[in-house]
Amino acid sequence: MRSIGVFCGANAGINPMYSESAARLGELMAEQGIKLVYGGGNVGLMGVIADAVLAAGGTGIGVIPQSLVDREVAHRGLQELVVVETMHERKAIMAARSDAFIAMPGGFGTFDEICEIITWNQLGIIKKPVAFYNINGYWDKFFEMIDHTVSEGFVKGDQRENLIIESDAEVLLERIRAYADATSDYWVDFKRI
Repeated sequence: MRSIGVFCGANAGINPMYSESAARLGELMAEQGIKLVYGGGNVGLMGVIADAVLAAGGTGIGVIPQSLVDREVAHRGLQELVVVETMHERKAIMAARSDAFIAMPGGFGTFDEICEIITWNQLGIIKKPVAFYNINGYWDKFFEMIDHTVSEGFVKGDQRENLIIESDAEVLLERIRAYADATSDYWVDFKRI
């Protein structure tokens, strides 16, 4: 596991547990030599996890649209900051440079990003582990909705079973690694869509 794409909020949320947990995940990624690939911001949970990775001696790779750089929200301390024109380019580059994905708490942008990755896995465009860092039960309602789509026949049960949900950062990384190790054709190259 060389790199993980992390999708998360540009806000920190109202519960300090979100920032504390984001920092813990960043520390663990750095300790395990896993590069952070994320949206390139210096605000909210994005800034927290990036700062934690860097403080622990890890590598941070940000991918950010020029419009957000212009708003001065780009993290300037990263080893690499990739500036793109569109959100579509951002997601494609993050998908190409990540071996797995984690959704932390976030808003509409986070939902969009992780759902697109799930869809790409479903369509066979990529085949990479998808996990949800369920801090403070944040993703519980989301998974209730997914379970509802399964029961109503819109999502297959095995597609639901392939999604990892975990509230402990260390166990989350272990489960991602175990999933990747158990999947024989895991290292599928990203294909342009």
